[in-house]
Amino acid sequence: MDRVVEVTYDAIATSRRWSQRLVWVVLPLAWSLLAVVPPCLGSAAELPHIVVILADDMGYGDVHALNPESRLATPHLDRLAGEALTFTDGHSPSAVCTPTRYGLLTGRYCWRTRLERGVLGGYSRPLLAPQRTTIGSLLQGCGYQTAAVGKWHLGMELPLRDGKQRQEKRWDGDGGVDFGGRITDSPIHHGFDRYYGVSASLDMAPYVYIRNDRFTMRPTLQQPAVKFPHFVRQGPRAADFVMDEVLDRLTDEAVACIRRGAAGPKPLFLYLALTAPHKPAQPHPRYRGKTGLGEYGDFVAQVDGAVGRVLEAIDVAGIRNETLVFYSSDNGSYMYRFDGNGRKDHVEDVTVQGYRSEHHRSNGPFRGTKADIYEAGHHVPLFVRWPGHTSPGTRCAQTVCLTDLFATCAEVAGAKLSGEMAEDSFSLVPMLHGESVPRGAPVIHHSVAGMFAIRVGRWKMIAGNGSGGRAKPRGKPFSAPYQLFDLETDQAETRDVAARHPEVVKQLSAQLTSLRQAGRSRPLP
Repeated sequence: MDRVVEVTYDAIATSRRWSQRLVWVVLPLAWSLLAVVPPCLGSAAELPHIVVILADDMGYGDVHALNPESRLATPHLDRLAGEALTFTDGHSPSAVCTPTRYGLLTGRYCWRTRLERGVLGGYSRPLLAPQRTTIGSLLQGCGYQTAAVGKWHLGMELPLRDGKQRQEKRWDGDGGVDFGGRITDSPIHHGFDRYYGVSASLDMAPYVYIRNDRFTMRPTLQQPAVKFPHFVRQGPRAADFVMDEVLDRLTDEAVACIRRGAAGPKPLFLYLALTAPHKPAQPHPRYRGKTGLGEYGDFVAQVDGAVGRVLEAIDVAGIRNETLVFYSSDNGSYMYRFDGNGRKDHVEDVTVQGYRSEHHRSNGPFRGTKADIYEAGHHVPLFVRWPGHTSPGTRCAQTVCLTDLFATCAEVAGAKLSGEMAEDSFSLVPMLHGESVPRGAPVIHHSVAGMFAIRVGRWKMIAGNGSGGRAKPRGKPFSAPYQLFDLETDQAETRDVAARHPEVVKQLSAQLTSLRQAGRSRPLP
C-alpha cells in the first residue's frame, strides 16, 4: 500500500471507517484476481525464462534473413533466425502501436475495448482495465519475477498539478502533469515487478524516463518539433533524455534485468519493448552511415545491435538453454516503397520517407505500409527460439498472431486459461514442437482507421473499400465493395478477386461478423 494508516486510541473511529472501506475495496479486488489468475500446474524451478523482444515499426523486409535481396545487414537477427523457428505468416493484431501492445499482453484484440481505432498519446489514461490479466500477472502467479522495459503506450494514470485538468488528447505540451508525483497506474500495476521506460512512442511527449511509478527526473527543457527523419513533437524533456541514446539506455536496462534474473531464485519474464526503428529515425552516431541506406537503415542496424546485446546477455548469464525467446515487431514499417518512377528516395535525400525498390523494401514483397489493412501493415517478423523444443533454422507457414503469445506462455508455465482472459489467444506450443496444426480460429487484422480483414487459409477478405490507413484509396470500413485476395498465389495483393468469388466473400463476411459479435475467438474452456 502507498499509504499506511497508523491506529491510535484517539483514532479508533477513523480506523473503523477505513476498515469498512478497505473491506469493500480490497475483497472484490482479491476475488477478481483469484477468478482471473488460475493456479499454475508446474514448479517454478522447472520453468524456462521467457524473453519477449518487440521492435517498434520494423518491417518484414528489414530483416535480411527474411529478405535475402536486401543490402541491409542484420547479423544478430539472422543468427536468431538460424537458431529459431521462423513463422513466415506471423501477424501483429493491428497495423499500429497501441492496439498491438494491448493484444500481445492480454491475448485479446484491442478493438474489443474503447480504443476501436487510432493509438493513445503520451498522456492518455490507462487502456488496461484493473482486472484484466496480462502475461505479466499470469506469470507472476506462476512464480516468475517479471520486468518490463521500454515503450509502454497503453496509457498511465499520471499525477496532475493542483487545479490542472488532464490533457490526454494533446500530442505535445505537458498535459498538466506533476512530474514529481506518483503514477497510480503504470506497468507495475499490471503484472510487472519492475519497469523502466517511456510512456508512449519516442516521438511523443513527455520526454522523461519512468522507473516503476515515478518519473526519474523533472523536465527542464522544451523539446522543439522536428521534421522527418528525426521527427518529434514539441513537449517537455528531461536533461538526461537524449533521443539518440534512448535505445542504448533501454538495452542496458534489459541486460541488467537478465543478469539479475539469471542469478535469482525465480524464472524471469522480460518484456522488452524497443522504441526503434519508430520515428525519430535517429540512430546513435556510432551507427550513422553504416548501411548506406540513410538514417532509417542505420537505425535498423542499431536495433539489430540491441538484439545482439540481449542475446549475448542471455549467453553470458549461462541461461541460453533455459530461455524461451520471442522476437517480433508491433506492425510493419512506415517507409513507403517507390516502384519504377525514378523519384528521389531516402538514400538520396534522408528527408524522404521511402525507398525505391532497388535500394530497399522495408516491408518485403507486401503491399502498403504501417497503418494499412494490407499485408505490409501487419505481416511482421516472428522468431521463436526455445532450445530443446524448436528446431534451429526451421520455418512454419501457419497463420498466427501476436495475441497467441499469451496462451503460449500460459501453456509453457502450466497455467490454465479461464474464460475471462486471453479471448483471442491460441497456444503455439504444438507448432514450436514441429506439429503441423492450424490455429484454432481465423486471424483478424485491423487498421489504424478501424478497417477489418479476416484470414482463412489462402483467402484474405477486407471488409472495406480501401487501405484503412495511409495508402490511397483509404476507403471506409464496411463500405462496399469488399476486397478479396488469394495470398497463396498473390502475396502482394495485386489482384482483387472478390467479383469472381462472391460465395467466399459472403462466407468470410459471416465469419468476421460472428467473431466480432461473440466477444472472443478462443472457445470457452
